[in-house]
Amino acid sequence: MLVAEILKTKGGEVFSIAPETTVAEACAELDSRRVGALIVCDGDRVAGVFSERDVVRAVTADGAEALSNAVSTYMTREVVFAEPGETVAILMGRMTDRRIRHLPVLKDHRLSGVISIGDVVKCQIAEATQEAEQLRTYIAAG
Repeated sequence: MLVAEILKTKGGEVFSIAPETTVAEACAELDSRRVGALIVCDGDRVAGVFSERDVVRAVTADGAEALSNAVSTYMTREVVFAEPGETVAILMGRMTDRRIRHLPVLKDHRLSGVISIGDVVKCQIAEATQEAEQLRTYIAAG
């Protein structure tokens, strides 16, 4: 399955924040949106990703003071992207190798969605289930 197909099903909504957003505000946004990461955008440019892991690192480094600091202080700056034509297998490898859970998707140099590790796993389970059902049908027709 391709990234574009996943986005068709889940939608291309992207939750983003500005680099100057405080960690406390970002935490509230993560909670209210029920997501694990927010895309940090500086105008039309993706500046970083701010995830639950970044919150943990921020609090570990600076304690409660981190909550009043800007997310740009702690965000992941080296953003790894996905493209609509890439397969789930490619994404799984990229996410596993780099130990990341969220990939913003760029289409024509514009942000068009976010794929999470949950989306990838859900897709792989669906594909495995479909393949098993096809095999059962084939064997039963025998």
